[in-house]
Amino acid sequence: MADLIQPLKKLKLESFNNLTKTLSFNIYDMCYAQSEKAQKEYIAYIDEAYNAERLTQILSEVSQIIGANILNIAHQDYDPQGASVTMLISELPITEEPQNPEAPGPLSAEIVANPQVSLGLETPLKDSVVAHLDKSHITVHTYPESHPDNGIATFRADIDVSTCGKISPLRALNYLIHSFESDIVITDYRVRGFTRDVKGVKHYIDHKINSIQNFVDKQTLARYQAMDVNIYQENIFHTKMMLKDFNLNSYLFGITESDLSAQEKKAVVQRLQREINEIYNGTNIA
Repeated sequence: MADLIQPLKKLKLESFNNLTKTLSFNIYDMCYAQSEKAQKEYIAYIDEAYNAERLTQILSEVSQIIGANILNIAHQDYDPQGASVTMLISELPITEEPQNPEAPGPLSAEIVANPQVSLGLETPLKDSVVAHLDKSHITVHTYPESHPDNGIATFRADIDVSTCGKISPLRALNYLIHSFESDIVITDYRVRGFTRDVKGVKHYIDHKINSIQNFVDKQTLARYQAMDVNIYQENIFHTKMMLKDFNLNSYLFGITESDLSAQEKKAVVQRLQREINEIYNGTNIA
């Protein structure tokens, strides 16, 4: 394993590093809200917790982790709900190329000091976040959704970090999973294009990678059931993760298990587990 965490031999490039490294992942949170009123209150809670200011903090941390410089920020909260953040970012000078060892990236100081900051409910609602680097970008979009009659609400956050040059989006993966901790995380990483060295030889990747899982810290990874589908010759890597432990109280909003009868509890558990399994497997259960 030790040989896999080393970057490739430093390349002397003909000009700019033209490789595009894209990290995309979907984060899903499930919730059971017993009434229509409770569902609206849950949405309002999420909207307040993840306003434009909070989203700006998250993207600012991502920019710092991957080695980018924020040039300009514009942000807006919307009525009745939602927010947008736009950042202009440029690459900072770094001493190593590439900056993508196959190992977990750093966590924010906030998470290290207070592990409880990462909760299953930390997904913004109807928010759009875009951060632009030189030929690169960071985006976050969220999609709230609810079942019409069984009380299950599902929130999906789509996050894309695409970079060119020396900086790598993989350095931000560990932090982002903790910032938007959830029941299911589906991650894709791909290196596109090519770059030339001083001899004119094309290079289609500038670092070694065996699995996206190696960029997640062991303590976090141990909490999830994880599966890889990788196409190494195409530099395409796919990992999906689902929480192993099921604690009903963590899925209930405004109530606890003690508020449900034995029959209600059984029905809610079945609904939640079905939702989780269908999303994780990408297919409906008959």
